[in-house]
Amino acid sequence: MNYFVTGATGFIGRFMVARLLRRENARVFALVRPGSEYKLDGLRRRLGAQPDQLVAIKGDLTRKLLGVSKRDRDDLRGQVDHFFHLGAIYDLAMDEASQKKTNIEGTRAAVKLAAELGAGNFHHVSSIAAAGLYEGTFREDMFDEAGPLPDAYLYSKHESERIVREECKLPTRIYRPSMVVGDSRTGEMDKVDGPYYFFKLLQRLHDFIPPWIPLLGIEGGNFNVVPVDFVADAIDHIAHLPDRDGQTFHLTHDRHYSVGEVINIFAGIADAPRMAVRFDNSWVQRALPGFVRKGVQRVPPARFALHQALEALDIPEEALKFLTYPTQFDNTNAKEALAGSGIEAPELESYAQQLWDYWANHLDPNRDTRRDEMQPLPSLEERVEDKVVLITGATSGIGKAAALKLARAGARVLVVARTPEKLEQTLNEIEKLGGTAESYQADVSDLEECDALVERVLRDHGRVDILVNNAGRSIRRSVVHTFDRFHDFERTMQLNYFGALRLIMDLLPHMRERGTGHVINISSIGVLTNAPRFSAYVASKAALDSFTRCAASELAHEGIRFTTINMPLVRTPMIAPTKLYNHVPTISPGQAADMICEAIIHRPKRIATSLGILGQVMHFITPRVTETIMNTGYKVFEDSSAAVGGKEKTPKRISREQAAFSRLFKGIHW
Repeated sequence: MNYFVTGATGFIGRFMVARLLRRENARVFALVRPGSEYKLDGLRRRLGAQPDQLVAIKGDLTRKLLGVSKRDRDDLRGQVDHFFHLGAIYDLAMDEASQKKTNIEGTRAAVKLAAELGAGNFHHVSSIAAAGLYEGTFREDMFDEAGPLPDAYLYSKHESERIVREECKLPTRIYRPSMVVGDSRTGEMDKVDGPYYFFKLLQRLHDFIPPWIPLLGIEGGNFNVVPVDFVADAIDHIAHLPDRDGQTFHLTHDRHYSVGEVINIFAGIADAPRMAVRFDNSWVQRALPGFVRKGVQRVPPARFALHQALEALDIPEEALKFLTYPTQFDNTNAKEALAGSGIEAPELESYAQQLWDYWANHLDPNRDTRRDEMQPLPSLEERVEDKVVLITGATSGIGKAAALKLARAGARVLVVARTPEKLEQTLNEIEKLGGTAESYQADVSDLEECDALVERVLRDHGRVDILVNNAGRSIRRSVVHTFDRFHDFERTMQLNYFGALRLIMDLLPHMRERGTGHVINISSIGVLTNAPRFSAYVASKAALDSFTRCAASELAHEGIRFTTINMPLVRTPMIAPTKLYNHVPTISPGQAADMICEAIIHRPKRIATSLGILGQVMHFITPRVTETIMNTGYKVFEDSSAAVGGKEKTPKRISREQAAFSRLFKGIHW
């Protein structure tokens, strides 16, 4: 039996061709654009097909009679038993003209070519999109009843199906698959679409929020999801049944998931927090009247923020309209046609893991941190091999712990600090570990010393691959006690911001010249939680955070990465004078060094603890409530006597209120 297939090298097309070639004496003529024959060669190798079984027919969906030459048309006339039209554009971001030219005019050209070839049947793979935004249940015998078609893709799929219905003189069968995802056995998929748009969001939630924290969300509209292997199996089976001409088949699942249900299914796979409470669309509409929503959306800052958020999550803005998709689909005719075949759409839960795994290894835009698509992330040793790593504040606390770990992993560590004796001690410890290190004495708060430091380092080593801006100064003092202490702000800005910034600016030209580099800035959890009494310290770290975000956006294309680590409280000499910290959760310098190592391995934009992210989220969602909580903590814990001008004394036993606050924060996992 002979088949002509458009879109044979596309996603559904590849699976469809595989099914057709399994049939006895099957031969498939596949339309391929000139210059894309290699795709068909790859498909032949994958399927083990011979050139005379899978035959290339040069053409183009946008040309008259699909651009098939007269010679090929003459050779194929009367030879095609089934003509399958799968070729189309499906890209929500594609311009309207391209969609019309390919989807609508391409279908018209396919209908005319099939008629000229005298094909036995014309099989049109349409989409549930042909129903538009229909309110209610759309049956297989419905077409003109379609709802609004506000989107170029919806319109093009509806009109292309109209052409088949009204202009095709051959026996026709129309198939409307629902949202098609990857293979239910392997997860194979060719693009991010449908539920895949949620995956990056879930990945980010997994990174920053513990899975036990319940989230609020919306119920959303209807998502009907089927895997590509089901679609190909169903079309192949129905196409060869007798007495089915002139019918339409909804290749859909019996179950329509809500958006919230789909997100929660994949949240379970991603170990991300679930939406424990979901509001339906009517509640959202009542809470925010239409004129309010539209007004906010038209405000340039709101539209810019929305665009930036969607871009960060790899979601096209056009996809938002489908979050409240109103249509459900009756599939009675398709189920009747498939009865007894053993072909049925599996439950999404049964293959969600395969979809997630394939996305993570093949489609995740950030998978460039992997050695290749199927290999795990490189080890710390592989990341720092023959790398020059400069660490400021490297003779105590976080900096020293990081220097020891990185030297042990094989990096060439450059330790920077003010005190020669401590530098020498750190070098001795590194040597005992078998590591390689050099010391550089410098006061990073002095900008001229920063310049001299970079000049010496470049003269000695020629480059710095990784810069860890760790040196910092912290001051815990209420604003009301700093009215006459403006120098508190000057000192913290000088070291925490200007010193770090000077090193970055001195090294960036050399990183740009080499096309690679990684800057890791040690920030604070206080930037996320707006910690009381740390206005000077948090402000200096927030300045560095803001610079980092801007610089990262400008230099991403030049191979330079920036990572901000919002460190929680670490048991270091810097916090030792404040006895209050004996009653709040802290991490060890070794754990903090592990966060730096994680930054070097993964190269993320930001690393933060769950508590820090929770604080940031609370300040965003419930600013007044969160401010009240922080203010209560501020009043419960007083300034130290040193902060108000006296010498700090050994504190008395903490009060019940202080103990309650301590238990609250100790109960939150890091």
